[in-house]
Amino acid sequence: MRHGSLYGTVRQTPGDKSMTHRALILSALSEKKVRISNALYSEDCKRTADALCAMGIEIQQQSMPGCPTDEFLGIFDVQGKGLNGLAEPENIIDCGNSGTTMRLLTGLLSGRSFVSKLTGDASLRRRPMRRVIDPLQEMGADIDGRKGGAFAPLGIRGKPLAGMEYTLPVASAQVKSALLLAGLTAKGTTVITDPFGTRDHTERMLQYFGAKFSSEGEACSIEGGYPLQFEWKEIAIPGDFSSAAFFIVGALIAKGSEITINNVGVNPTRTGLLDVLEKMGADIKIVPNDKKDFYEPVADITVRFSELKRAGVVEGALIPRMIDEFPIFCIAAAAAEGETLIRGAKELRVKESDRITTMVKALSVLGVDAEELPDGIKIMGTKEWKTQRGRDGGKCATQGDHRVAMAMKIAQFRTDGTIHLDDETCINTSFPSFQATLDSLLVR
Repeated sequence: MRHGSLYGTVRQTPGDKSMTHRALILSALSEKKVRISNALYSEDCKRTADALCAMGIEIQQQSMPGCPTDEFLGIFDVQGKGLNGLAEPENIIDCGNSGTTMRLLTGLLSGRSFVSKLTGDASLRRRPMRRVIDPLQEMGADIDGRKGGAFAPLGIRGKPLAGMEYTLPVASAQVKSALLLAGLTAKGTTVITDPFGTRDHTERMLQYFGAKFSSEGEACSIEGGYPLQFEWKEIAIPGDFSSAAFFIVGALIAKGSEITINNVGVNPTRTGLLDVLEKMGADIKIVPNDKKDFYEPVADITVRFSELKRAGVVEGALIPRMIDEFPIFCIAAAAAEGETLIRGAKELRVKESDRITTMVKALSVLGVDAEELPDGIKIMGTKEWKTQRGRDGGKCATQGDHRVAMAMKIAQFRTDGTIHLDDETCINTSFPSFQATLDSLLVR
C-alpha cells in the first residue's frame, strides 16, 4: 500500500515535451549553434534528436549543472545547418513511441530533396497518419504508408511543395505543426485555420526563431523559403504542465498534502485541467513569474488537499486544452462527489492507447463505477475505493501508456490495497524520474 500525503516543493518538473521536440527541430534549421536548456531527456525527445543526427545535425547532450546524468533534465547543444541543410538519412528513422516525432518529421521531410522512411513501435504503427498525410499531399507531398498511407511505416519521397489554405478537421496540434514545418520550404504562403484552439507552441516558437510567420484569430500563416532569423543562443524550456498535473491531482486527493511546483509552463492552450479542478473546489494558487521563454508564460503552482465536487460535464473547447491530462483527470473525478461526464473526446481513442477504454478498465480496478461512451467516459465519484482482492486483485493493464501508468500510481494514494501495473517502463517516455520525484514528496 502507498498511503500518505505529499508535501514539499518540486523545483523542476521535466522540461515540456512538446516544446523540447519543437526546439530541437527549429534549432537544426537555424544557422547557428543553439543551446536548449531544461530540455526533457525522455525516450520521445531522444527519438527526435537521434532522427536529426541521422540527417547530419550535430547534437551534443549533457546534464544540467548539479543534475545526475540519468535525470530527466538536460541540455542539447544543436549546431544548426540552415533551412535546407538536412541530409538524406542512411537508414530508416525509428520514432519509437513518439507520435510527435513521426508527425512533425513527416511535415518537415515532405519538402526535402531526398527520400526518407519513418517507423515506430507497435503502438505508434497503430496510430492514424492519414490526418497528416492527406493535407501534405494537397501541398504536393509524395508519401506512402501501410494500408494506403493510413499507418506507419511511412515512405517520403521529398519534392517541392506549394503553400495552401487548410482548416483542421480534427483537434490536432501535431497536424497543424507538421503543415507549418512543411510550409517553411513550400513555395508561397501556407495558411492554417484551427477552430479548436489546440496548443500553439509551434506558432510561438516560429516567431521566436524569426520565421516569416503571422497569426490572427483562428488562422496562422507562414511564408516559405525564408531562412530563420534567430537572434539568441539559448532556449530555456519551461516545466511540462502535463507532468506537473500528476502531482497537482496527487496533492488534491491525498489528505494532508501541500506542494508547490516551480517553473511550470502555463500556456492557456494547455491548462484546461486547472479550470476544471478549480470549478470542482480545488485549492490551487498560481503565481506567475516574470520569466518568459520564447513567448511562453511560466508560473509556480501551489496545491493543497481538497474535498472535490463533481465536475459536471467536461466538453467542447475544454477538450483540446486538457487532452493529455484526461488519465489523471479521471482519477480526480473518481475522488470527487457525484457524477462527472466527459464527452466530445473521441481523440482519446487514438493516443498512445485507447485512453477511454484503458481508463474505464483501470477505474474498475479501484472499484469506481465508470461507463465507456463512444466519445468519452461517465464517472461516478466516491470517497472510498475498494481495490479488488485475491490473486488477480489490483492488476492494471496500462497498454504501454505512460500517462495511464502515472495516473494509476497517483491513484494508489486513495486505495485500500495495492495496484499492480503490468508495465512501468513506459513512464520513461515522458518522465524518467517520476517515481523518484514522487518519493521525495511522500510523507507517511
